[in-house]
Amino acid sequence: MIRNGIAVLLLLSSFGFAQTTGPAKAAQKPSGVIAIKGAKLLTITHGDIENGVLVIENGKIAAVGAASSTKIPANAQVIDATGMTVYPGLIDSESNLGLTEISAENMTNDLVETSDEIMPHMHTWEAFHAESALIPVTRANGVLNAIVAPQSQDTLPGQDTFVQLAGASATEMILVKDVAMPLNFIGDVRRNETFEKAKYPQTRMGMAAQLRQTFIDAQDYQRRLGDYATKKAEWDKSDKSKPEPTAVKRDLKMEALLPYLEGKRPVVLAANEASDVQTAVALAEEFKLKIVLNHLTHSQPVLDYVASLKVPVIVGPIYEDPKDDERYDTVYSLPAQLQKRGVKVIFASYDSHQSRNLPYAAGYSVAFGMPYEEALKGVTLYPAEVWGVADQLGSLDVGKVANVVVATGDPLDVKTDVKRIFMQGQEVSTASRQSRLRDEYSK
Repeated sequence: MIRNGIAVLLLLSSFGFAQTTGPAKAAQKPSGVIAIKGAKLLTITHGDIENGVLVIENGKIAAVGAASSTKIPANAQVIDATGMTVYPGLIDSESNLGLTEISAENMTNDLVETSDEIMPHMHTWEAFHAESALIPVTRANGVLNAIVAPQSQDTLPGQDTFVQLAGASATEMILVKDVAMPLNFIGDVRRNETFEKAKYPQTRMGMAAQLRQTFIDAQDYQRRLGDYATKKAEWDKSDKSKPEPTAVKRDLKMEALLPYLEGKRPVVLAANEASDVQTAVALAEEFKLKIVLNHLTHSQPVLDYVASLKVPVIVGPIYEDPKDDERYDTVYSLPAQLQKRGVKVIFASYDSHQSRNLPYAAGYSVAFGMPYEEALKGVTLYPAEVWGVADQLGSLDVGKVANVVVATGDPLDVKTDVKRIFMQGQEVSTASRQSRLRDEYSK
């Protein structure tokens, strides 16, 4: 047992889990005025500025414009970024960052609670590992914010968290707790054990029935809470002849569903096949859920129907092989096909080890017909809008948080190298475990 324990510790250490350095600290006390001059500014909201100036003050963008018309404060630290490109930090709209470290080592994985299919009261922020060595790797490619979601083995696996990828602790990095709830209507959720170990649900109709019953139960719980509140308000404690109303027994599962039944938060509805999309959307409409669609990988026959819903779509993975009866580019061109129909498309990595490659998914979609400006918005402004943080993130606009990337070129191009990162107005290191290993062994 001791020998096995030592082996595990050595394995963790070799992959950077047991001995990771702490995450780079984002600004809690923003540094002084910083002016970045000479770069091409990709503002996202008001075009590109070829020779621009971006001024950062008190952790926010204080000025952005052409060098000829934007004054640099006298007390500013000036950074000459001539020949560089400056753009807002990218946003990954679904990842597992902070929930896993070494895929092959179970003790480093907090990806999903598989003891039950219905687990809406699970909170990813309670498992988020701020010291993950994967976070600096992701951040070094300009991805500065992410949705942390549980894996998709359950129909209702828990609730998502919106994080920034720098901070001294999880408390600093977690920006929005329970920002959304995944609802997975995909084949992976079915319990496909052998007949002797069969577990419900094993079919799509079983998944639909289970979800419907769950939301009906939540509606009943909501009604009973309302009845109790009314009786409590009407109860006169001075009247000894009438006993105090009995409180409703707290049910965490049902309680977690209430903000979604009330439309206060979005449900991220994942489906791949055309028939699954229609079934899942019908279920969501039955309970008047506010939805964001997810995946839709093989849903081309119903894209007009999807567009008619007027909801955002998270796309991915777009590298998946087509089915035997599909064109070779069916999956690759999905973002462009949705965008042509007026759908707001946002991109996700659906990973932790590959979250750094988020911009290339957007770039790949451009190669298959997606307009470049729309693809770039799909990793900046549009996710900020969908997750309710567009007043703070997603573009280079005065008053927004200074999450800014300085790179050698186009953010969607694999040849581009990120040189400097600013988060909340403070420069954050681009170093990671991978860069340290590169520097050590390249000698």
